[in-house]
Amino acid sequence: MADAPHVRPLRAFARMIAAERGAAVPDPDPLDGGVEARLLLLLETPGPSIGRTGFVSRDNPTGTAANLFRFLAEAGIARRDTLIWNAVPWVIHAPGALNRAPLRSEASAAAPYFAPLLALLPRLAVVVPAGRFAREASAPLAALRPELPVVAIPHPSPTYVCTAPAVRERILAGLAEAAAHLAATP
Repeated sequence: MADAPHVRPLRAFARMIAAERGAAVPDPDPLDGGVEARLLLLLETPGPSIGRTGFVSRDNPTGTAANLFRFLAEAGIARRDTLIWNAVPWVIHAPGALNRAPLRSEASAAAPYFAPLLALLPRLAVVVPAGRFAREASAPLAALRPELPVVAIPHPSPTYVCTAPAVRERILAGLAEAAAHLAATP
């Protein structure tokens, strides 16, 4: 399943980035839409669980993944419509270290990978950057595809979600808006 046709081009892209950057890049979740995705959910960077699973997935054993699973389900967004990716797609933290926010230089180094990523997603209807960094890093996407709606949401990390009840509502409102874009696009 990991080498299914709908994720094969994205896996090859991840391998190319890993070779160029000299760092691990997780594969897309084969249970998601792969190159058929209509919604790109853009997180910040791969977290520490990537070393255990090898995937960017809502099924990873983290609080962020669990929140994503729940919020996407509540918004009625089908897995087959999604691709979860990272603004900086390679692992930036040292082995065994906690994840950290990307540096501006890392975001700049990642920006050139957006054009080939978009080329792999012909059905893309909406981009959902999650968190401040992903929102800022997604600016090149808007420049590449100005007609593509970008709906920013707060980061789904439990640390952030638990700061106030309004965070959950903002995430769900953003995902509802993204779902409306999906409904309006065949």
